[in-house]
Amino acid sequence: KRMQRYSFSWISAIGNSKNFKGMIDFSSIKALFFDFGGVLINLDKQLCLDNLYKITGCDFSEMVSNYRQSGIFLRFEKGLATEQEFYDEIRTASKYPVTDEQIRDAWASFLLNVPEEKKHLLLALRKHFKVFMLSNTNVVHVNYSMNRNFDIDGHSRYDYFDKCYFSNEIHMAKPDPEIFEYILKDSGFKPEECLFLDDGEKNIEVASTMGFQTYLVQPREDLRPLFGTVLDTVKTL
Repeated sequence: KRMQRYSFSWISAIGNSKNFKGMIDFSSIKALFFDFGGVLINLDKQLCLDNLYKITGCDFSEMVSNYRQSGIFLRFEKGLATEQEFYDEIRTASKYPVTDEQIRDAWASFLLNVPEEKKHLLLALRKHFKVFMLSNTNVVHVNYSMNRNFDIDGHSRYDYFDKCYFSNEIHMAKPDPEIFEYILKDSGFKPEECLFLDDGEKNIEVASTMGFQTYLVQPREDLRPLFGTVLDTVKTL
């Protein structure tokens, strides 16, 4: 079944640009690369920061972001610090005694849930495309989110994705160009054959310059309309 062309309005705040028309040529797309946090799973950064503050007395707001972390959080995200090293560094900064479990639970509270309609959409999309996840993440968030959202009810993450690219496992992070070069080489697709969906403007900007077709996802956006013209099954979700 030949995919159709789908036009959409894309509101972008990259640079000083104003609204412009973009076009996703679904007839040429063979692979979808989804960001995780803020695209598939809902996030609550403030809840996470509040919980970290409660147990440590420290404000980590300058180091924690919806898109890319810094300091120990970035090293953990790139797999350059172990889980234990992450806990130890947070504990060293803390003003109070704090356990590994308290730090783990506070850090995991960043992640909320994957809406059911997005899981159904992923299953439908896999009938027509190769579907991948490309996420800046860490072992705590991977274990927490996969177990609670995908590896349940008789399913596994591999029912939803052909492969998951996690920054902590490949030691690279968006928006660095090297991570996009890596996934192209590993997946075997050309950039123009790929649609990259992310909620981070810098990530979208870099992917676009490398030839990816891109879509900037808005907070808690329902993605079904985006694919409505190419998936008959979406109408019944």
